[in-house]
Amino acid sequence: MDHNTQPPTPTPTPTPASASPGSTAQGLLAGKVAFLTGAGRGIGAAAARLFAREGARVLLAARTEAQLKAVTEEVRASGGTADYVVCDLADAASVRAAVDRTVDLYGRLDVAFNNGAIGQHPGPMDLTEEAEFDALYGVNLKGVWQALVAEVSAIRATAGTGAIVNVSSVGSWRGNPVLPAYGAMKRAVNSLTESAAVTYGPEGIRVNAVAPGGTLTDMLHAWDAETPGVIDQVSAHTPLRRAADPAEIAEAAAWLLSDRASYVTGEVLAVDGGLRAA
Repeated sequence: MDHNTQPPTPTPTPTPASASPGSTAQGLLAGKVAFLTGAGRGIGAAAARLFAREGARVLLAARTEAQLKAVTEEVRASGGTADYVVCDLADAASVRAAVDRTVDLYGRLDVAFNNGAIGQHPGPMDLTEEAEFDALYGVNLKGVWQALVAEVSAIRATAGTGAIVNVSSVGSWRGNPVLPAYGAMKRAVNSLTESAAVTYGPEGIRVNAVAPGGTLTDMLHAWDAETPGVIDQVSAHTPLRRAADPAEIAEAAAWLLSDRASYVTGEVLAVDGGLRAA
């Protein structure tokens, strides 16, 4: 063949990867309504952007309205469907109202991503203040429980079946002397995830968790500021020799929430660059 003569190029079939930002017909979460906590920054904000690109209509929830508004406007500017609600995970009424707002706006709830959490000041157990322990419990464990209850109720009443992903931590699987209360709450989230999966699996509601390793969020940067060198240390102990971008954690959550993970429930998926195996 004459190299200067090219055969006609067929029109490519659009795929999620090649589609324009506003094209969501073939996305991983196409047609689904998603509720996300902790969606104003970090992993939650990355998930909001990704879920919308993958075809979901998203409702973002967090405590800081300015951050929620910025992410919502970004999603809309890229052609996605998004709105937000200010929500305090430590307040049961606030959590219920946020989930109800999702149904009011979009008519249903299919999937939920329970990402919202607070960090603790690094230090040994005997130096962790009771007030800080209680705050961690109220948001990182009780808040997840409250969200799960509200989400299951909304899925059951509207979509009928669906999926939920909680955010745990690689620090939940072993002793965590530097972040003892944080690690304890995340280990409890693993148990809550498994219990919910067993309880609601017969109804067609799947519940899983992702357990990130070192991820470049505000929480990790704050820890690094208090204990300089932490990011470098975590990266050095991670087989991939780097911290994760929040978007990489969001990708794992999107798959678990999608129909492609239809036979996966009760799992706590490490997304940690191999840190748990090291």
